[in-house]
Amino acid sequence: MAENTKRALFGLSGITGMLIATVLLLSILVVLTILAIKTEQAQSSNFYNPASIVGSLDNVKPHSTGNAKFSFPPVK
Repeated sequence: MAENTKRALFGLSGITGMLIATVLLLSILVVLTILAIKTEQAQSSNFYNPASIVGSLDNVKPHSTGNAKFSFPPVK
């Protein structure tokens, strides 16, 4: 049986690889968080306009195929 003598503590499969993976995951987290904050700030003044709904929402039933007539009209 051969002994494993080619171990590298600071190789890509050791501490260095773990640090690279950690930094990569944290940088992805930071980028996605910044993009989410920018999107939220951009859309914070873009309020929902219920006037564009066709028909009355009083007749909308859960799990009904007739709810399609209460959808938003197509954009022109």
